[in-house]
Amino acid sequence: MQRLCLQALGALPAGVAAPRHDPAALTSGIVHVGVGNFHRGHMGVYLDDLFGLGLGHDWGVLGAGVRPEDDAMRAALLAQDGLSSVTERAPGHVATRVTAVMTGFLPVEPAAIVAALTAPQIRILSLTITEGGYFLGADGLPDLSHPNLAADAAGAVVPRTVFGMIVAALRARRLVGMGGLTVLSCDNLQGNGAIAERLVSGLAAARDPGLADWIAATCAFPNSMVDRICPAVTGAERARLCAEIGLQDAAPVLCEPFRDWVIEDRFAAGRPPLEEVGVTFVADVAAHERMKLRLLNASHAAMSYAAALTGHAQVHDAMRDPVIRDWLRALMTREVMPLLPPLAGQDYAAYLDSVIERFSNPAIGDTIARNAAFGSDRQPKFILPSLRDALAADAPVSGLALELAIWCHYCDVTPEAQLNDPRAAELKRRAAGSGFLGFAEVFGELGGNARLGRAFAQWRQRLRDEGVAACLARYAEGLPPA
Repeated sequence: MQRLCLQALGALPAGVAAPRHDPAALTSGIVHVGVGNFHRGHMGVYLDDLFGLGLGHDWGVLGAGVRPEDDAMRAALLAQDGLSSVTERAPGHVATRVTAVMTGFLPVEPAAIVAALTAPQIRILSLTITEGGYFLGADGLPDLSHPNLAADAAGAVVPRTVFGMIVAALRARRLVGMGGLTVLSCDNLQGNGAIAERLVSGLAAARDPGLADWIAATCAFPNSMVDRICPAVTGAERARLCAEIGLQDAAPVLCEPFRDWVIEDRFAAGRPPLEEVGVTFVADVAAHERMKLRLLNASHAAMSYAAALTGHAQVHDAMRDPVIRDWLRALMTREVMPLLPPLAGQDYAAYLDSVIERFSNPAIGDTIARNAAFGSDRQPKFILPSLRDALAADAPVSGLALELAIWCHYCDVTPEAQLNDPRAAELKRRAAGSGFLGFAEVFGELGGNARLGRAFAQWRQRLRDEGVAACLARYAEGLPPA
């Protein structure tokens, strides 16, 4: 089998499309932290399309990572000259391409990232570090008291967080009279750019208010909405995918055909003309973010625990189960969609239909385990915002309370090692007792809400008495928990 590398581009297997540009012509304009499947299947594809039009060749991507496991990705991608195979799959559709957007991959060490960010040609620092990388508290705001952030705020010689590295680089740029950077978050967070700005500015202000003022004047932190399902590809799945495409790729990307990217048009030092390849630039992305996070990401987060408890291993199988599908549709239609403000040109019911159709795609093999992981990070970002809005508006919360009760039940009955959550031990301890909603680190002030507490307790009892499927059907039929 042909190994993916630059020399192989002239003789790729039939059906595998080569880049439509010369990778050697690219120069670095972006440092990207978190070169995982999503980045390579989303931002990497948009940039490859742009470069194929002969545009933006000074916006090549210099990869970076901050976790020890990023070393493995670095080694894999450098061994194949920074190339990635990206395979789109849906019923009746398979398309594989090779993307070439990377100009290198930095050593996984803070000094290398700081040094790269001080290069004059680097104008954008982009991020896919997952929701957990932003140190958010139960209020949805960064917790600057976190030990790693506190160390960076105190001036740690070696920054412990990517935001500490950004501050160190900006300090160096300021000292030599360079301009600021655009920090572009591509993570699934409401107001992701604003959160990144809060972290960078907060760390800077703790040591040098003048630097914080300079950052405010010269840097940009646009919010963005990103959308594409790119499940993990590991082990046997990787081998199968490589065999199918006829190409040996150490880190192949599998994804759905659908993709979307909406970005606020606020950049500090120019940007690639991505509107030429389908990216939407807007003045305010908030409504787009809210729709996607509360309907798509929340649907993934909501259905995963119910699906796991009813014996499903893959998302598309769960969507074939009318009990899961009808409950999910009812929850989103009754309790989430009515809280969304109007968005010009967008039909929320049609969007929900498209979400369910995308989840039903059997060709990408997205797993329930992937979507059930890190619940203590994802529930506060995707489910709890709708719950807070519903309680404030005195709107129905029965279905949202059922979703939390199912998550609690999942934590109770699942072995700790299988929860795949940094707070697994505490979640299990609380799920086994009566203090689940009292976990302030996750639920914040919601734990003291009497209306939520009653609905949650009623669903918990009915789950014990009748099981998950009966409760899902009961809610879908419009029946109360008690």
